[in-house]
Amino acid sequence: MKKLLLMAGFASFLFACGGGSNTNAPVADSLQTAPAATTGEATAEYYGAKITADSAVAMSELAALMGDKKEIKIKLIGEIEAICQKKGCWMEIKNPNGEAMRVTFKDYGFFMPKDASGRTAIIEGVAKVEETSIADLKEYAKDGGSSKAEIDAIKEVKKELVFEANGVILN
Repeated sequence: MKKLLLMAGFASFLFACGGGSNTNAPVADSLQTAPAATTGEATAEYYGAKITADSAVAMSELAALMGDKKEIKIKLIGEIEAICQKKGCWMEIKNPNGEAMRVTFKDYGFFMPKDASGRTAIIEGVAKVEETSIADLKEYAKDGGSSKAEIDAIKEVKKELVFEANGVILN
């Protein structure tokens, strides 16, 4: 019985980490389309939790709103600079300071289209300052399509502003 439970747990872990599917499609029922009232475009795509554009603030306001806090719950609007080209499991939003903010998705519950770079996203969740390990930085660089030389040049952990989104509106 223990072996069966262990195998089931391991299979669940592999599936959650991407071993069960090789698609960038959102979780069932997490993608909906609706009129995009804030951008003038015909439709918006919703990923993860159903959120609204109400009260979304520009990325340029994030630093002032965070102040010296380690994390805050917030809804932001910004331009997507990069998407994980492996599965769409993270994206980077342009930050006015020149450094992009990495956005991951709560519990790997949904993924973004790999061709979403350049589009506007409204994200709701938690912005926080954390240290990203060398191994994670190298994995992000690999998934983002960086060269071997760029990946090998990563030698230090990085203290950075990151975001965990529970919902995204893609315009």
